[in-house]
Amino acid sequence: MSGHERSRFQRLAFNHAAMMGGEAAMVVALAESFFFDVDPNGARSKVLGFLLVSFMPFLLVAPMIGPLIDRVRGGRRLIVQIVAAARIALQLLMIQFIDDLALFPLVFVALVLQKTYAVSKSALVPAVVRTDRELVEANSKLGLIAGFAGALAVVPAAGLQLTVGAPATLAYGAAWFGVALFASFRLPRELAVRPDIPSAASHDAATTSIQLAWVAMLILRASAGFMLFHLAFWFRGQEDEKLLLATAVGLSSLGTMTGNALAPRLRRTLHEERMITLALGLIAVAGLLAAVLGGTRAGISVAVVVAFSAAIGRLSFESIVQRDGPQTNRGQAFARFETRFQLGWVIAAVLPVLLEIPGSVGFLLVGVVAAAAVVNYVAGVRADDHSERLSLIHISEPTRPPL
Repeated sequence: MSGHERSRFQRLAFNHAAMMGGEAAMVVALAESFFFDVDPNGARSKVLGFLLVSFMPFLLVAPMIGPLIDRVRGGRRLIVQIVAAARIALQLLMIQFIDDLALFPLVFVALVLQKTYAVSKSALVPAVVRTDRELVEANSKLGLIAGFAGALAVVPAAGLQLTVGAPATLAYGAAWFGVALFASFRLPRELAVRPDIPSAASHDAATTSIQLAWVAMLILRASAGFMLFHLAFWFRGQEDEKLLLATAVGLSSLGTMTGNALAPRLRRTLHEERMITLALGLIAVAGLLAAVLGGTRAGISVAVVVAFSAAIGRLSFESIVQRDGPQTNRGQAFARFETRFQLGWVIAAVLPVLLEIPGSVGFLLVGVVAAAAVVNYVAGVRADDHSERLSLIHISEPTRPPL
């Protein structure tokens, strides 16, 4: 990046870090509330309710918030400013209703705003880079920043939670969102939006590369949702079940951060399509090997590989949309794609909740689905490349005069 682009990216990165710090503080504050009190050992109906609540915000983000992000006067920067201000107000309201039923609508609104910010941030990334090749690097750095900022914010939040209580932790989170609001005024202005032009998520505007990529990303996100709940229910009744699940979640988070860190290096030798192929291939190999080997270690390994691969896939997918999709209406596009991915996550997560699936069978299912996805994706990319070559040959052929 040049000095100008670096400065623009640094502004977005600082804002993103502050938003993620506030998110982490909110999760810590609500960890002991009845809203997040979801125990895999408890009733499966309660877990299903949690999955439903986790998906409901997307029902608003896709049809309503996404188009609003693109059409509002002031652009996506204004949306980020509104979200940051609203998060401050919500944090302070949660202090008053931390043990009340009114917490439910407040947390729901917070989740909607969380998705709205995520969509706006993704749509802003092309405005802070110079070339398409820098998109993966920018998305990767933002992913790493989110992980580090969240970890940095959690330590004081946990201290406040243990010594003072949830109200202090929520106020601490409001301070993070206050920093994000201040930083949002320095975000770059990006191009105006054309409501008459379809977004990259629409059938008319989506290129073959985008269509193939979002299906591959759907498989990656579904694999992550399935593995989380598959391990949670499979570990039930085993010795040190809580330790096993905590290990799986912790190592998966590390896998996500590692994927974010390695993606730019991979991009130096592989283009985005090959990175997605690699991500799907790793899951296929890990799932099939774990099915043969069996055991808790193999299961945790699959979860880590899925998290690592999903991070690489997400960065590659976002870069493909930013590279090949229309420059306008990106907020609407990312909102629609995220809705599809979250729906895939929820549907896949529901399977181990409803069905008693043996560990090895679950790993085999993940491996087989990923292997099929690799074959489908590679075949689609090759067919698209062949079609493009034929088009170039046809265009380059000289026109012969009639006889």
